[in-house]
Amino acid sequence: MKKEVLGLCPVCGAKLEVTNLHCSECDIDIKGRFDLCKFCYLTKEQREFLEVFIKCRGNIKDVERELGISYPTVKNRLENVIATLGLDAVPNTSLNDSKRMEILDKLDRGEISASEAIRLLKDGR
Repeated sequence: MKKEVLGLCPVCGAKLEVTNLHCSECDIDIKGRFDLCKFCYLTKEQREFLEVFIKCRGNIKDVERELGISYPTVKNRLENVIATLGLDAVPNTSLNDSKRMEILDKLDRGEISASEAIRLLKDGR
């Protein structure tokens, strides 16, 4: 049974370095210092989350259903993966979810018209 490559040392948490590669077809060994890809440094849980996220094509509602977790939990896990990969998240220039919900709640209560809600939602982009 093949074991999964560890990216981090189980003792101290430092990044591990690959020093030997082996081809089982021709039985050659290559020694040196090799970098692991940045995905190797994700935890098992992060990789599993990322797999579901990709499977769901980034649709957060589908990820919620698949994993049985809330929207904020999906967002937090995604932000965690982005940070671990050393990526900068694209700044969100649109309305945040709470502001959008506030507008929709006002529409639902009849405090604003549909055209006013549309204008507010569009202006928030």
